[in-house]
Amino acid sequence: MTHVHDDISSATPGEDVEPLVRRIPDSGFADDTGAGDPVVAEVLAQHGAGRATSGRVLSVLQDARLLVPVVAILGEVEVDEHGLAHDKSSDMAAVLVRAADGSTGLLAFTSTETMARWDPVARPVPVTAATAATAAVQDGAEALLVDLAGPVTYVVDGEDLTRLAAGWRLVALGDGHGWIGPSAE
Repeated sequence: MTHVHDDISSATPGEDVEPLVRRIPDSGFADDTGAGDPVVAEVLAQHGAGRATSGRVLSVLQDARLLVPVVAILGEVEVDEHGLAHDKSSDMAAVLVRAADGSTGLLAFTSTETMARWDPVARPVPVTAATAATAAVQDGAEALLVDLAGPVTYVVDGEDLTRLAAGWRLVALGDGHGWIGPSAE
């Protein structure tokens, strides 16, 4: 994607203005509508009903697009001459939640619909499941919490989280599943 912006504020009439060009990298999800993948929804529903193993869910989820929510975090507040407080600065941040035991998890959702159940004003950032897992690990989270507000919540944690983040692939092996490390190319 290319963004072109002409700075004409200092140009004189008739002067050619060279545009400032910035390239914005393609996230791979330019046409993403935020809709959930029916295959992911089905395997989560099966897991919630006890008909799909965690390995089965992970084998589907590892190839999924997830939406990591970002929310506005108030930075500084300024008070005007009338004593009213106004936002002076704010930042956008991904959301980590803390459990009663102190562990943390990065939130991710399978669709804008499931994300809106949690927070209707959060902004979705589409990423691969591996990228979401990497963000969780980099933020020091112990888990990636998928669809926290349902209809079925799934938790990727422990070795599954670190292997997904490291680019490992979960494959079917007989009656179960196993991780295969990335090739050393």
